[in-house]
Amino acid sequence: MMKQKLRWGIMGCAQIATGSVMPAIVESESGVIQGIASRGLEKSSAVAAEFGVKNAYGSYEELLSDEEVDAVYIPLPNHLHREWVIRAAEAGKHVLCEKPIALNSSEAAEMVDACNKAGVHLAEAYMYRHHPRISEVQALIASGEIGDLRSIRGTFTYNDAGDTTNIRFRSDWGGGSLYDIGCYPLTAARLLYGVEPEAVTVHAIFSPEHDNVDMMASGLVEFPGGLSLIFDCGMWAYNRQFLEITGTEGRIEIPMPFNARYEDADFSVHTADGTRLVKATGANPYVNQVDNFAAAVFEGSPLYKAEDAISNMILLETCLRSAKERVRFTL
Repeated sequence: MMKQKLRWGIMGCAQIATGSVMPAIVESESGVIQGIASRGLEKSSAVAAEFGVKNAYGSYEELLSDEEVDAVYIPLPNHLHREWVIRAAEAGKHVLCEKPIALNSSEAAEMVDACNKAGVHLAEAYMYRHHPRISEVQALIASGEIGDLRSIRGTFTYNDAGDTTNIRFRSDWGGGSLYDIGCYPLTAARLLYGVEPEAVTVHAIFSPEHDNVDMMASGLVEFPGGLSLIFDCGMWAYNRQFLEITGTEGRIEIPMPFNARYEDADFSVHTADGTRLVKATGANPYVNQVDNFAAAVFEGSPLYKAEDAISNMILLETCLRSAKERVRFTL
């Protein structure tokens, strides 16, 4: 059991913070919530009282000036990530930043550089990558049971189009389906193939009712050796989540690939021998994310290097550019 506790400051009261990450810190072996900040003291005080947190701050600057805060979690809108990651690094705080880490790869590179110079750990909050099922799927692929990899197919959609005030429908804030949920199958393919993509072609629906963000997108991502990801994502379609990994001798079907916890973590393997259900190890990926972050800080052993976030943004921004210009782009 990890004895040392990482003292967290929460920068904002977004639902992802109060509903998932803060409960995960409380449940974790490695962390404790030192304080929570908002743009107004009334809101942060209410959330602090709810979680039994002793410190509430009426500004983000106050949180960063607290010497008892070791690390900050940033769930702010995408367009604010760059500023506050850099300011946190300059204040000597380790940073867990919600995905996508930035609006583009140039911002991401600047953020990574700032954290490296300050000697603090930076991680992008793709919680699904910390679920034990990921390593179990990787081990199954490595075993050769489904043969050589050939293709990956991924989808993630939901319908929230009626809420036109949603921050995800702000173009200048980094809104749109690619940045919100398309990033999941895109990062999963990079992770499972273990190589970087070579080209992308993406088609999308851009809605004037929603500040012209991409409400739906589908595309082809080309990887070396003829490997591919075919994906679709959207905020204007029926709820769907699926990931299929196909090889020369079989395929893996994961019905809930991006936010599974315990009872919904199982997946199927189909080969010439038949179909079998794999009882994956259940877990709260948010708790694992918190504990893995602390291990990176205390032991210097990150599962994912900060530079991985730059590669994620290169792929994401190129997909969005392809959708806007209706052109295939190489990376």
